[in-house]
Amino acid sequence: MAIPVGFYYGVLAWFVIVFVLRGFYTINQNQRAVKTIFGRAQRIRGKTTLDDPISQNLSGDEIERYKYPQVRVILPGGPYFKWPWETIYKVSIATQTVNMAYDPTDRSANRNNTVLEAVTKDQLNIGLTGQIRYRVSEKNLYAYIFAIKNPLAHVMGYFVSVLRERIANFEAPKKSDELPPGVGSSIAQGISINDLRKNLRDINDHMDRECSVSAARYGVVLEASLITGIDPPQEVESALAAINTAHNQVSSDISLAQASADQRIVQSNKAVEIETLKAQGEVEGLKHITNQLNELKKQGGKHVMDLYIRNIRLGLLDQTKRIIRRESR
Repeated sequence: MAIPVGFYYGVLAWFVIVFVLRGFYTINQNQRAVKTIFGRAQRIRGKTTLDDPISQNLSGDEIERYKYPQVRVILPGGPYFKWPWETIYKVSIATQTVNMAYDPTDRSANRNNTVLEAVTKDQLNIGLTGQIRYRVSEKNLYAYIFAIKNPLAHVMGYFVSVLRERIANFEAPKKSDELPPGVGSSIAQGISINDLRKNLRDINDHMDRECSVSAARYGVVLEASLITGIDPPQEVESALAAINTAHNQVSSDISLAQASADQRIVQSNKAVEIETLKAQGEVEGLKHITNQLNELKKQGGKHVMDLYIRNIRLGLLDQTKRIIRRESR
């Protein structure tokens, strides 16, 4: 039996639709793509991630462990064409924000992904809240797409482990303007949660530095971490508030006392300066009179000095209200 001509047209139309029309694709502006041929990604021959600056912070044992091939990245645009034996993997490189307590594998963990718990150096169980900004690394798409099953889970696990290690061993840097020892400073400043709250910026900077290797490890760039809250357990919050209130009161009293002492020192210095200027003025006046008397003595002789002394006595007598005179017997 002869096969109808329409069958051949149908097969041709099916081939065109499936293998030709569906072979065209585009890449959006916030996307990057990698092509595989028979399951193997297109690679850049002789290039690995160790040749890129993203791997410069890896330690010695990590260099061989996180050595990934560099792949050819398909940039935004199109339409592009692929054959049926080729597969296109598209990923978004847009920056995303998640809660730092987010667990991709368990939505009920960390109080339903809202608060991350950590233990301080003085065995205080605290709750951390904050956010993480991340994006897929265009320079290590192989790790993100092919090498790691759930890259975000690995990144979050790494971030949490680094953060908890930092919280457990954190010690506040010593500052020259701290309160004198023995005046209440050791009590409040010895509490780790107070040190953590005062140094949130240092902790965030430390996390950014430590997590700079995430692009080389997992193909995910941690752009920033922002810890916004550190809360103690409910049973110690009231006691901690009382300690902080007492510490603040002591600090205020010491500041007022120092201000008062500084003011008195300034006033004393001003008084000494004024009296010194007065004494200098009197000395200068006496020196001027001495010079004048020496000139008079040179010009008029001794009798001029007698007349000068007589006039001085008369001036003093004019100012005298009572004269007591001893009579000789």
